[in-house]
Amino acid sequence: MPISLKGRNFITLKDFTPQEIKYLLDLSMDLKRKKRAGIKGDLLEGKNIVLLFEKTSTRTRCAFEVAGFDEGAQVTFLSNSQMGKKESIEDTAKVLGRFYDGIEFRGFKQETVEDLAANAGVPVWNGLTDLYHPTQILADFLTVMEHVDKPLDKVKFVYVGDARNNMGNSLMIGAAKMGMHFVGIAPKELFPSEELVSEMKAVAKETGAIIEFTENIQEGVKDADVIYTDVWVSMGEEDQFEERIKQLKPYQVNMDMINQTGNPDVIFLHCLPSFHDTKTIVGKEIYEKFGLKEMEVTDEVFRSKHSVVFDEAENRMHTIKAVMVATIGK
Repeated sequence: MPISLKGRNFITLKDFTPQEIKYLLDLSMDLKRKKRAGIKGDLLEGKNIVLLFEKTSTRTRCAFEVAGFDEGAQVTFLSNSQMGKKESIEDTAKVLGRFYDGIEFRGFKQETVEDLAANAGVPVWNGLTDLYHPTQILADFLTVMEHVDKPLDKVKFVYVGDARNNMGNSLMIGAAKMGMHFVGIAPKELFPSEELVSEMKAVAKETGAIIEFTENIQEGVKDADVIYTDVWVSMGEEDQFEERIKQLKPYQVNMDMINQTGNPDVIFLHCLPSFHDTKTIVGKEIYEKFGLKEMEVTDEVFRSKHSVVFDEAENRMHTIKAVMVATIGK
């Protein structure tokens, strides 16, 4: 039976079957090939898209805008709406649903994107919340498909760092859905919620996935195909830098960790931005305050042959394009 995602929201990968996720990844590959060949698309021609942003962004905004333009859509970027201030989320959703064919939200509360989806009457896409970042996972898995010579269900995918942030949660969900061997390496207090882990282990029984968590770096990274990390402090939690540095400095991705995998072809992924040097305002502030020139990943790893983070960043555009085409396209 052909897969159709027309009219569907894209809030969390929990809502999608492995077959539907595979469909989105395959569509991403097709759209990427078309763009690389210089073929102008029209699959979103006549569509109007609005991007609602509470949090700052580089990749998410640019990926949605370029993806929309590539396929003929008109895109509005909206970061100063009355939503939640003078107008409820419900009312905002009902208004925007009259104007637009699709709505993207990037912000803090998962409840906000869920309220938008419940009331808009058009597809709503999650560009990031405190709990989930599903568009990033599609880009990550597309990158793995391009760089690891194994099917996804044979890949050992290791996430190192704050395993209960939106990336830790979402990578675990995606890995469970796609039958992967997922290992989260973190201090126990930064493991995901027991409820979510139990839910994903139930999914894993159906897909053949393995979901594990450990504090032991050497055991966790052995035979890894992918090492993934994220910033130690998420947006809105900047007052927690000192505590997170103490917790996560032993889990910094460095060349010793890469070598401990025993896999000369292991790839390194990061959703970006990354604090791998002091060439940012925040990086300089952290160095002045804590003496750290690198945080979650060393500059050596970030610039090494193992790192494919910029391929991964480009794939945000192709996978986001696939989500929009699948849900509101021709």
